[in-house]
Amino acid sequence: MALSLSSIQATMAARAARQLLQTTVPSIPSLPKVTLPPLPTMPTIPQATLPPLPTMPAAPTLPKTTLPPLPSTQIPSLPTTMPTLPKVTLPPLPAASLPTIPTTIPSFPTIPTTMPSIPFLSPPPSN
Repeated sequence: MALSLSSIQATMAARAARQLLQTTVPSIPSLPKVTLPPLPTMPTIPQATLPPLPTMPAAPTLPKTTLPPLPSTQIPSLPTTMPTLPKVTLPPLPAASLPTIPTTIPSFPTIPTTMPSIPFLSPPPSN
């Protein structure tokens, strides 16, 4: 297994870099501990003494009105049987007074299904 010069140089460079990293550990300076002063105490708000709320005067009471009793009304009773109406016979109508109803449906003109050609708008004929 023959190693070329460039692969040997690459291996040696990798070993040197690994050795350098393992032996030289960078020292990180430690930061000094910072102590903060204590927070000032919150001032207490003095309790306000409020005057008592005024009392509402009693609402005046309205006199109770008494309505006179409603007169009793008698609802008429509906009859259970309906009265019969007298039968009326009408004389027959004369036949001449009735209009005649046509029995056939009038014919309508036919609607064209094709458009007429306009010479200056129509395409030239194909040969």
